[in-house]
Parts: sequence; structure tokens; C-alpha cells
Amino acid sequence: MIQKTVENRGFLTALAQKCKNLNELKQTHAHILRCHLTHNPYAIAPLLSVAATSYDGLYLSYASSIFASLDHRNTYMHNSMIRGYVQANSPVPAILCYLEMLQNGVPVNNYTFPALIKACVLLDRTSKLTGRLVLAHVVKFDYCDDPFVVSAFIEFYSNSRELETARLLFDKIPRKDVVLWTAMIDGYGKTGDVQSARELFDEMPERNVISWSAMMAAYSRVSNFKEVLALFSEMQNIGTKPNESILVTVLTACAHLGALMQGLWVHSYAKRFNLESNPILATALVDMYSKCGCVESALSVFESISCKDTGAWNAMISGVALSGAARKSLELFHQMTINGTKPSEATFVAVLTACTHAKKVEQGLQLFEEMSSVYGINPKVEHYACVIDLLSRSGMVEEAENFIEEKMGGFTGGDVNVWGALLNACRIHKNVEIGNRIWKKLVEMGVADSGTHVLSYNIYKEAGWDMEANRVRSMISEAGMKKKPGCSIIEVNNVVEEFLAGDQSHPQAQEICTLLRSFLRMVNLEDV
Repeated sequence: MIQKTVENRGFLTALAQKCKNLNELKQTHAHILRCHLTHNPYAIAPLLSVAATSYDGLYLSYASSIFASLDHRNTYMHNSMIRGYVQANSPVPAILCYLEMLQNGVPVNNYTFPALIKACVLLDRTSKLTGRLVLAHVVKFDYCDDPFVVSAFIEFYSNSRELETARLLFDKIPRKDVVLWTAMIDGYGKTGDVQSARELFDEMPERNVISWSAMMAAYSRVSNFKEVLALFSEMQNIGTKPNESILVTVLTACAHLGALMQGLWVHSYAKRFNLESNPILATALVDMYSKCGCVESALSVFESISCKDTGAWNAMISGVALSGAARKSLELFHQMTINGTKPSEATFVAVLTACTHAKKVEQGLQLFEEMSSVYGINPKVEHYACVIDLLSRSGMVEEAENFIEEKMGGFTGGDVNVWGALLNACRIHKNVEIGNRIWKKLVEMGVADSGTHVLSYNIYKEAGWDMEANRVRSMISEAGMKKKPGCSIIEVNNVVEEFLAGDQSHPQAQEICTLLRSFLRMVNLEDV
């Protein structure tokens, strides 16, 4: 049957794709060998392609052995191997495969270069030089106007933070399709230039769901979550169906804004279209419910995830810790390790935070030591900040100061989060001596920011050290420092409204203030 359908690549591809494991794929290969068809590229190419691009290391290894044993290799086979190596984050074999292509006189085509360019991105240090050499080959083989090739180069230059070069390539293409527009928008988004990304997005003659996803992801990267939800609403109004990537971005925005109703809609949509099995989407749901205060709903979604990865465990552990259930958070961490899931850096931030809220100092210090000794994770600044916060909140301010000296190499090894945690503890526990010592070190180092200035002022003022307090206040005035205003967010009729302290720009600000004053009078039992 295989022999009769050897020219039908679609049949052979479908046959290879139906293989549920590597053994079944090998059986299909054995049939091809028995039919003496290995010399025919139409017979072996579909099998090779499925094995190389399956995102499984064992399959790729098998594909490599097949490829090495072939006497006749065509363009399709080389392209499959290049793509497979890139998917496996192995750029060097991908580039060597391309060089072998050239040496053997195998013609390239427009499908060769997009994967090859992505290999250049993965090279890191030598990526720029190699990428420019590949660009020379693109020019030589006359693929400069191919939208997929150009979009791959736009991604390459965006990753190299050479947006001007990327834009130059984009502008030179006379006929731009939606792929090119989206690539340029995504390039701007990845470098944080949201304004340029939005300008292009608004100019697009047509958009697809990937375009919307790229624009929303750009806003999400700069934490403009309100605009993410505004774009999502606009997309729904014109009838574009969201993909799973958009739903994850929207759930992230809902989590940060506390927009529970929007998050519930996304969950309902995911159920309706059977998308709950997507582990990334399920993890985003866990995170959204946790940050919106619906821990039981978060646990329900978490339990439904069949294969829980580190991200899912982290979302649940941090969500429970955020709700104040420190003991449950530590129980989840214990279950995670028993199940054989290796904790990550984010996991330890979550469990150390849980220990801080529960004032479990000994357990927190033990977990910190186990990070490197048991799990092989080197602590970073955020982990040191967690330990300092743990000690400080428990009133162990001197121990926290010693921890900085012994574990972090002194004050030069910390950042604003460390100083903020320690100075705040000095204020809470009225330890003006240590607070004064820390403040002087920060001033000498020139690293004190507005937050540490304000904390130090409050420490001195509350301790009655008026001369020192006035000195700090003068420094704040001379530097023109302003404290970042507090804000509150409320969701009304699926619309998120944000209010900054002292801001009167909301169109209904006067009515809101009048109503609030009315409530205050009612609380104080005054006549309304």
C-alpha cells in the first residue's frame, strides 16, 4: 500500500502524524525500508519531517540518524532538519545543515531562510555577524521581497535591538501583508516602544488574531493592563475570535487589575470551546482567581490540571500565600517536591513570602539554605529581600542587618527592595539607631531613592529626632523628589476605572467626591 501511494506525500505525512509514539514511527519507517523506497525522497521525507519537528528530543535524534543515512537528500529534507534543530534550541546544527546544503548543491527556497534566521537569533554572541551573512545569502538568492523571510529578519533585528534596521526592511517592501505588519508591531512591542507599535497597528489595512495578540502583548509587557482590556473589548466588538495567547494576556491583565468579571468571562469562553486543557491558559486562570481573592476557584482550576508544571505550582503557591494562608502554601510546596516537580526561583519567592506572613522564621531560613544545597538554585536579590523582610517583620532587625553583611557582601550588594524592607522594619519596631546607620550608608553610597528618603524621614520624626528629620526633608525638597501617588482600581460594568490620589481628571470626579463626603457625614452621624 505504501508503494502504491509513494507519490502521495499527503498520505504518508498523515500516516506518520498518526503515530502515537516513537515505536510506531519506527514501524512505519520499517515498512518503507521493506518496500525498498529509501532512495525515493517522496517516501522518506514526510516521515523525516514529522520526526524532526515533533518538539521531542528523542524524535529529533531519530530524525538525525535517518537524515545521516540517506544517499539522496532534497531541499524539503534539509528544511525539515533545520527547522527541527531550531525548535530544539540547537542553532549550530541548524547552520551546519544549511552549509551542507550549499556544499552539496541542494537548492534553497523561501522556506529555508525563516528557520535559519531564527537559528541566528539563538546564537547570542555571534548572532549579528551570522545574521548579516545570512542576509547576504537572501540577497544573493533573490528572496528579499518574500514576506516570511523579511518578517524573520525583522524579528532578528528586533531581538538585536536594531529597530531602525528592522523598520528600514519593513518600509522597503512594496506590498506588505499582515505577516509583515504583525512582525514589525511585535518587534516594537518586545523593545517596549508601545507608541510606535500602536501607530503601526492603527495603520494596518487588515488585522488578524495574531496582530491583536502582538499588540496586547506589547501593552502587557509595559504593564498597561487597562489598555489590554480596552483592546480586547474592541476586538470583540468587530467579531474577531480570540486565540489562546490572547486569553492568557487578558487573564494576566485581569489578575493585575482585579477585574474578576472579565476573568470569569474568559473562563466561561475557555470552557465553551474546550480550551481548559491548555496548561498555560489554566495556569493563567489560577493566577487570575488567586489575585482576585477567589482562592477556592483557583484551587478548583489547579486540581483540574492533569500535568502540573512548575508554572502551575508557582501560581497556586503564590496565590495561596497572597491570601494569607501561609500553612496551605507550604503544604503545596511540599506536595510539589513529592510529585517530583523541581521548584524554580519564583517558587522560593512565593514560599519565603508565605513564611514572612506566617512569621515562620526558622522554616523560612531553612528553605533559603535548601535553595542551593538541595535544589541547586543560587539565590538572587529578590530572595535576599524576602529573608530580610522575614527577619525584619519578626522584629529581628539586627539579625537582618547582619544577614546583609554576611550573605550579601554588605550594603553594596543590595537594591531598593532590601533597603525598603529593612528601613520599614526599623520604623515599625522603633529601632532608630539601626535605621540611622542604614540611612547614612545609603547616602554615602548615593543609592537612596524617594522611598528610602521618606522612610528615613518618618523614622526620625517619630523618634523625635527633629534635626535629622528636617535634614532629610530638605534633601527631598532640593532633589525635587515626589512620592508616587497611591491608586485604587474598581471594575464597574466590565469597565476598569483607575483613580490616583489627588487626581481630579475623571469626568465624574465631582460627583464621586460629593458622594464620598456624604458617606463620611453618614459615618460620623451628621446630617446629610
